[in-house]
Amino acid sequence: MAIGLSTYAFFWRTSPKAPRPLTLADMLRSTHDLGVGVLQICDYPSIETYRDEELAELRTMAEALGIRLELGTRGIRPGHLLRYLELAEKLGASFVRSMLNTHDHRPTVPEAVELLREAVPGYAARGVTLGLETYEQISTDDLLAVVTAVDSPHLGVCLDPGNSVARLERPADVIDRTAPYVVNIHVKDFAFTRRDGWVGFTLAGCPLGEGLLDYDRMIAAVRPEEKGVHQIVEHWLPWQGGFEETARLEDQWTRQCVRTLNTLMRST
Repeated sequence: MAIGLSTYAFFWRTSPKAPRPLTLADMLRSTHDLGVGVLQICDYPSIETYRDEELAELRTMAEALGIRLELGTRGIRPGHLLRYLELAEKLGASFVRSMLNTHDHRPTVPEAVELLREAVPGYAARGVTLGLETYEQISTDDLLAVVTAVDSPHLGVCLDPGNSVARLERPADVIDRTAPYVVNIHVKDFAFTRRDGWVGFTLAGCPLGEGLLDYDRMIAAVRPEEKGVHQIVEHWLPWQGGFEETARLEDQWTRQCVRTLNTLMRST
């Protein structure tokens, strides 16, 4: 089990709002500097345009820095999953995260099972695990129905308890239900705050340990150390009104989260 960073930990610094958006090489160097061992290249579609030489260079750099690569995408059409399996092989990645829905495809549970039964054997044959993320567009019941029906050790759940709040699912329930099937964890703390005038609430991110994520419960249920499940840092950091302050806070949150994770892991 290792701590890692997601490209979502660099969300604003890789966005069009950045004067010079960070590259994957920049993110690899930052990951190494923080002393963590995994970079999950998640929802980063430009990776699909990389030539074989560019993928080889990225893999070589990651290996030289002692960093394992993971991938993340959306959708479960077999052709798309095969493309990410090929990318995973070229990058030396053994994990790919996906989500059931895309903007143009929302499969039913039976359809999702059929599509994944077609795609997952290829992952299993090449030693790559696919993790489907918990999030508000899919109920935990439906997600688990898909995973258990496909019934492969190379298909599981990417657990992010905060995502399901928007579906009115309690994070604690999501943790307890999915724990036996978790193959990857997104560590992202979150909190509700009152909007101006006390008119409603905002659900947004916060530094790890300052919000509603019950980290101890999640780790006790999933047992990532025992199962070799990586913990990947992400953020829900709201835009701070300007790039410099947003980038500064994003970096601060990442560093604080890594420090907190290291402390918590030593105490468990």
